[in-house]
Amino acid sequence: MIPKELLKALRKIEITTNRLATEQLAGNYTSGFKGQGLAFREVREYLPGDDVRTIDWNVSARMNSTYVKVFVEEREMTVMLVVDLSASERFGTRTGSKARLAAEVAALCAFSAISHNDRVGLILATDQVEKIVPPMKGQKHVMRVVREILGAAPERPGTDLKIALETLYRVARRRSVAFVMSDFFATGYERTLSLAASRHDVIPVLLVDPRDEQLPNVGLANFEDFETGDSVMVDTASPRVRAHYAHEMRRRRESTVRLFTKLGLDHCVVRTDRPYIGPMRDLFARRARRAHR
Repeated sequence: MIPKELLKALRKIEITTNRLATEQLAGNYTSGFKGQGLAFREVREYLPGDDVRTIDWNVSARMNSTYVKVFVEEREMTVMLVVDLSASERFGTRTGSKARLAAEVAALCAFSAISHNDRVGLILATDQVEKIVPPMKGQKHVMRVVREILGAAPERPGTDLKIALETLYRVARRRSVAFVMSDFFATGYERTLSLAASRHDVIPVLLVDPRDEQLPNVGLANFEDFETGDSVMVDTASPRVRAHYAHEMRRRRESTVRLFTKLGLDHCVVRTDRPYIGPMRDLFARRARRAHR
């Protein structure tokens, strides 16, 4: 039995993201996320101008004439959603948590995919794999994917993106478009991200809350690490403390973005305090423009 609050949230996400995917992302999805390779269609007789590398020598020998293989682009794709469900994703100081934001962005990507008859799969991870949903088609399947994210009750609080990315590399054997949704506060995943990107079209989606960047001035405050349980007393009234925190978080974010750039990965930053459709629309449009060059 699905709890009433979860059903209400699912229905709201379904209505909103399905409409956004149809009205604002459909065209750029088609051109920005192309099929992964070519599929053989038929052989036909050679015509002047045909690429000699496509000649089928076996058929040509049997028919005593020159024949070529004809290929078409394989449009159908697999879209994998890799969602970080560590305890830091439960944090959010605006319209909702980063986990809720991840669910809505995942739904947007999934509805875009099924509207073009593509498959959608899901990997949920903390410092272990929490859930794998094999890629399938259809709106009912998309709602299951979103329900798994929204209703997840992770067994562990920690973060290990290396495990999530290794799982992506291992279970998605066919080249896929993989949206990796996380605040990327983890460490030690860089080599595995590079390995996953060598097989898949990996798109990091960076989840950000304003408090990830700036400390509020609330005097002495006790801060607890959601993932380790460690706590520390901080004097947030100190301008020097707030400036140091902002500097360190900015440095960490810039380092993460540099890694994405170094690996040649498209990435997108979505925030709990702003609409996510703008950054996602820009991502899709950017890829579509590059595909037409």
